[in-house]
Amino acid sequence: MFLPRADYLDANLPGASQTVRIASFYDANVFVRRWVIRDKDPVLKALLRDMGTANSFAATDSAILRLQQALASRGLLVMTSPLLNAVP
Repeated sequence: MFLPRADYLDANLPGASQTVRIASFYDANVFVRRWVIRDKDPVLKALLRDMGTANSFAATDSAILRLQQALASRGLLVMTSPLLNAVP
């Protein structure tokens, strides 16, 4: 399943030197798993749990928006992404 509303989003994984392009829900899930391993933040663990149980478009869309908000709040969302206009 591909991301809703745009083609992709770019993010920086804490401690990594390269920008990561997230182009599908699977990519987002892998990114969050690696992020949880690095940060061990309870909010991120809850997001990962929700992403694992997402079984509808609405749940997937909500999880992607929460990921985008988490990235933006921590300054890890790359500013060239087309999803920046969709951040609530």
